[in-house]
Amino acid sequence: HTNRLIHEKSPYLLQHAHNPVDWYPFGQEAIDRARRENKLIFLSVGYSTCHWCHVMEKESFEDEAIAKVMNENFVNVKVDREERPDVDRIYMSFVQMTSGGGGWPMSVWITPDLRPIMAGTYFPPVDRWGQPGFRTILQRMADKWRRDNTELVEFSSSVVHAMTESLQMEESASDDLRIEEKFRECTRIYKGRFDGVWGGFGHSPKFPEVSRLHFVLHAFLHSSIFLQNPDQDLFHGVAHTLEKICHGGIHDHVFGGFSRYAVDQKWHVPHFEKMLYDQAQLMMILCNCYRVQPRKLFLDISDRIFKYMCSDLRDSGGAFYSGEDADSLPTHASPEKIEGAFYGWLKSDIEAAFEENADKLKDFPFNALEVFNHHYNVKDEGNVEPHSDPHGHLQSQNILIITGSAEKTAEHFKIPLEELEKMLSIASEFLHEIRNKRPRPHLDVKMVCAWNGLALTGLSKLASLSASSVREECAKVSGELFTFIHKEFFDATAGKLRRVCYSANEEAPSTPIYGFLDDYAFTVRGILDYYEVSLREDVLAFAEELQRVQDKLFWDPEKGAYFYTEANSDNMIVRMKEDYDGAEPSGNSVSVKNLLLLGGYFDSSDFRDKAKKTLHYFSALSHFGYAMPEMMSSALIHDTGINEIVVVGPEGEATNEFLKVIREFYIPGLILFHVNPEQPKEFAKIKVNSYKMVNNSPTVYICFNQMCLPPETSVENVKKILAEKYLHPK
Repeated sequence: HTNRLIHEKSPYLLQHAHNPVDWYPFGQEAIDRARRENKLIFLSVGYSTCHWCHVMEKESFEDEAIAKVMNENFVNVKVDREERPDVDRIYMSFVQMTSGGGGWPMSVWITPDLRPIMAGTYFPPVDRWGQPGFRTILQRMADKWRRDNTELVEFSSSVVHAMTESLQMEESASDDLRIEEKFRECTRIYKGRFDGVWGGFGHSPKFPEVSRLHFVLHAFLHSSIFLQNPDQDLFHGVAHTLEKICHGGIHDHVFGGFSRYAVDQKWHVPHFEKMLYDQAQLMMILCNCYRVQPRKLFLDISDRIFKYMCSDLRDSGGAFYSGEDADSLPTHASPEKIEGAFYGWLKSDIEAAFEENADKLKDFPFNALEVFNHHYNVKDEGNVEPHSDPHGHLQSQNILIITGSAEKTAEHFKIPLEELEKMLSIASEFLHEIRNKRPRPHLDVKMVCAWNGLALTGLSKLASLSASSVREECAKVSGELFTFIHKEFFDATAGKLRRVCYSANEEAPSTPIYGFLDDYAFTVRGILDYYEVSLREDVLAFAEELQRVQDKLFWDPEKGAYFYTEANSDNMIVRMKEDYDGAEPSGNSVSVKNLLLLGGYFDSSDFRDKAKKTLHYFSALSHFGYAMPEMMSSALIHDTGINEIVVVGPEGEATNEFLKVIREFYIPGLILFHVNPEQPKEFAKIKVNSYKMVNNSPTVYICFNQMCLPPETSVENVKKILAEKYLHPK
């Protein structure tokens, strides 16, 4: 079998190109046929690294009998949610409204005018445990539509009306956003949900929830600086969570990088797909937490994420792929992929690996295998609890996890910590070589603009830490990613960002998919973070240019805030505004901070007004603080004002020493200028007039909390001032 999906670029759609189902991509051809033949559309939404999407394909979409029912009764449409998040979000909101939950694969039946009437996620192929199977549901939907579709059409109209109504926020009558009150409520909720033993929020499954951790870290600084009452519980909550995540099986101890989530409370057994957006955000929060308290673990793990991203996710053009699948073949001869096959270890495999590499370990005055097995909790019978492995895929396997710490292992065996770390590093290198001979999980080579924006943020945070072992390489990779965004993701002819690019050796699709709100918001954020590392004015100018494009395409001039899609988007039944920070923050939450920073850099009242109007729009939400932690973080910056630091001095070591010190601190809402008096540039002219060198020495001007301090010419004094404000906790 071969269907229309064979002509698509998306790896997910291509996975379905040989199903017996007569799939269409989402577009006018499918819609026209549904209207012409008056048939329901069956809309199936997923992504290429989704485990349950593969299961449903194998059970249902490759089944000839089920495909026959689908082809005779429906126009069948496949959507890659990463390529078309606009379609995904509209119909996911319907799934959540009608079932209270949601996930992928998403299965939705919609009328020829695209209104949803019935939806679910994964369906088993046949009736099971009293629940109808996919084939039964298909038959029922087809019969109901054929017999009398009036009721279904009326229902679909009421659904769209309800979805539209849900966007009509009550405007806040008061000009007071009550940020302090919401801040206190938000921190109270997070402290209540925090898992004091294993870190993170709630029980299981457990996601890193970086937006929440990021807010809590910001909240700690806010309590220290503005409330003069440092809430150490907030900081320790974030640091403890990051330590447990770094030690857990959700972290790939062999080669770095993180899986999406853990199925258990202890972060031990992951759902094994590795996504770019998780690597990027975890790198960012680890670097920011390191700035607040310089713990070697946080920096080491950030360096490992960087190495993983560059080795396994980076395209030759300089951007990054979407992610790696959870499933792979256990051996090259295996007929079927299973989840986690690439990552598990039999104890005998580890023993054989150590024996094979004995010469690399011979200089250590201890039993390296015994120490390794103790450190990573390796057991004869495997270390995965049966309730974390319901399908038995990981039977007898070990998913490496550190239940203590490197310090505790060194103490237990009475060996120097440096020797332990050296041995573990050598072991992970040869285990990585062995593992790489296994069948690899599928790699989704689609490059998503928004996620590359997040990656630019993570890379920039790491590149500005002088203690990082990969700092220079990371700065180079950041610069190459910025260039790719500028030249490839940005379509200069259309004056817009593309949502997706494919690898350098592939032709671009004939009709490009242009960016959505997230693509602009995350990319502007990444560029602003990269500017802090590069201090290149062309970088800052491009951030402003993209923000202006975002404002033109997505801004709601009536109510404020940004729509997710452009006004003239084809085949969209409603224009939505995201009101939730989930695995990725919402575009509106990120945009508020972008606008505040750009307002400071360019002294733009337009940007500042848009930030305030967006906060006003969402402040009417009862769950504003808790559901939108990234927005809450942006609201704190709005409330307390941006922090401005200007370094005046010529290029050279003396000026760089000041910049190096400033970059060692996590300063939310920072705008950083470098003014070179020898080369006054267009953008810096107003700053040159205001800020001069004192006694012909490099000089730093610091303004925060709406107050400017006297100019400083001593690196030690600058360090002391910043340490008092952005203190490293005990």
